[in-house]
Amino acid sequence: MLVELFNFFSDSYGPLRVFDYLSFRAIFATLTALSVSLILGPRFINKMHSIQVGQVIREEGPASHLSKKGTPTMGGTLILSSIFISSILWGDLENRYLWVALGVTTLFGLLGWVDDLYKLRLESSKGLSAFSKIFWQSLIALVAVTFLFYSSESINEVSFIVPFFKNISIPLGLSFILISYLVIVGSSNAVNLTDGLDGLAILPCVMVA
Repeated sequence: MLVELFNFFSDSYGPLRVFDYLSFRAIFATLTALSVSLILGPRFINKMHSIQVGQVIREEGPASHLSKKGTPTMGGTLILSSIFISSILWGDLENRYLWVALGVTTLFGLLGWVDDLYKLRLESSKGLSAFSKIFWQSLIALVAVTFLFYSSESINEVSFIVPFFKNISIPLGLSFILISYLVIVGSSNAVNLTDGLDGLAILPCVMVA
């Protein structure tokens, strides 16, 4: 949103062209997301405590995990809010990749919300079945990557760019759909499986983001 606004005035005031730089906007998007988390986080946690929305822990798990019992759950709501606000403010709203990423993130977040709701309603740590999760994740991911494949405007958009060698690319063809699907669903489940105690999920996310 801010990109379009500042581009409108950039002809009159040259320094505003700095908003065209992706690195500049990425820094401010990160700071915006951090600010939203710091501002809304305590309020969100207090609200979850007040309505007694807490984590359900498996009794057969490690004893150290029992300390998380009652910890406010549905934290994905806060994460999604931070992502949306920073993306809308600093992202290029004419870029379809932005909307696809936000769409997939939202739908995956909604799936996680339903999973948490099942756990709270049933007072169980199981939530949705593994089959249900994989099915809906696969459907969402396949729709997204198929759209990106058939809406691509150049072969570079569906090619593998070798890291540090931007002039070397490998056309993927239809395998783009399969590889992208595995990355999306695999990454989502990798984070979910890594999560357990505070910091176990977020640290790998920060390192690879």
